[in-house]
Amino acid sequence: MTTDRLHCFKESGNSYKVALALTFAGVPFEKVTVDYFDGQTRQTVWRSETNEMGEVPILEFDGRRMSQSGVILLHLAERFDSLRVEPDEREEVLRWLLFDNHKFTANLASYRWPRTFAKPSPHEAVLAYMRQRTAAALDIVDRHLADCPIIVGDRCTVADLSMAGYVYYPADELGFDLRAEYSRIAAWMDRVAQIPGWRAPYDLLS
Repeated sequence: MTTDRLHCFKESGNSYKVALALTFAGVPFEKVTVDYFDGQTRQTVWRSETNEMGEVPILEFDGRRMSQSGVILLHLAERFDSLRVEPDEREEVLRWLLFDNHKFTANLASYRWPRTFAKPSPHEAVLAYMRQRTAAALDIVDRHLADCPIIVGDRCTVADLSMAGYVYYPADELGFDLRAEYSRIAAWMDRVAQIPGWRAPYDLLS
């Protein structure tokens, strides 16, 4: 059996989601570091040979190559019993995966990136608008967690792993101190972090 290969870089929360899922499933994997900051994913050859979408993560296994973190997480849930999604949970898991990709991770990551890494920084009004959208998504999740210990059901699923992609990066990168500002999200983060094998993004992907 060949080792899974994860094309990733440590600043990518979407890569972290997949790495965390593989770790929780007890699957050894090889990290293939992508030089995103130097433009590797924009190279014509890289796109033609690795991923035409110009994105990570990419998971290679059994001669296949798969991209888009949500798709990869659903694949892993089908492949490994420890990540299994029960039939009666599937629609709800998918609902939160789509919310994460369209609103939660989408806004949190989109705000973090220009705020922390872009040179030059965008106009303050742009960042203020992006922060407002991020806060709205965080509020939705914080309210949801008032009645649920985790995102779906009574155990961690790939819905939790998807939404955990960016929340563990440092507060000064995110522009939000999640533990101070969102008590329910903070408690959920603690519950996910108690799963055996959990490691913070820069520890797991470095």
